Amino acid sequence: MRALLVEDNQVLADGVALAFSKAGLNLEHAGTLEGARAFLSAFSVDIVLLDLTLPDGDGLTLLGEMRARQDRTPVLILTARDAVRDRVTGLDRGADDYLTKPFALDELMARARALARRQAGATDARLTVGPLMLDTAGYQAWLDQIALNLPRREFACLAILATNANAVVSKDSLISALYNNADPPMPNAIEVIISRLRKRLTHPAIALKTVRGVGYMLLEHDR
Repeated sequence: MRALLVEDNQVLADGVALAFSKAGLNLEHAGTLEGARAFLSAFSVDIVLLDLTLPDGDGLTLLGEMRARQDRTPVLILTARDAVRDRVTGLDRGADDYLTKPFALDELMARARALARRQAGATDARLTVGPLMLDTAGYQAWLDQIALNLPRREFACLAILATNANAVVSKDSLISALYNNADPPMPNAIEVIISRLRKRLTHPAIALKTVRGVGYMLLEHDR
């Protein structure tokens, strides 16, 4: 199972991450709505664990966006809002389950596993841009069928760019998706990742372009 936790409380996020790790499961973490949007634009997950009170908005906004684009990934809301009307609102907006804080990690894991089982096999994890192919579930990439063997963060950056091929992705969006408060980026970290990817993507059919002052774009030349 692969889950995305959208939660700005780093202590809670660390506790959930430890529980997933002990169970041999994969947990990704985003501390903001922007970071969650960037991650979900590039990667498929089996379940989203969603806090409602986030620094840049309400988690229900993200839930509404997912359902509006027909993204049926199970969403388990994690929140301190325990009024009946809040639970009803969350479920009516498209959440699959609702767990109030504080909660037992064992119960969280059990509910997450149950929701993920419903979703198993429902998502296509392959991305293709010209000669470039990515498997976002297995963190693998190939250029003209030759494996690139990218480090995880470089792969994550490339997956976001590939998902938004021929469109500009802002530098801020990449930072939000690739880093968090517990692991902040070094100065020019994104520039270093882009430089390394350019050295890998040596093919006449694609190019990794810098849009000065805005961000980056993976361009397919034969369009």
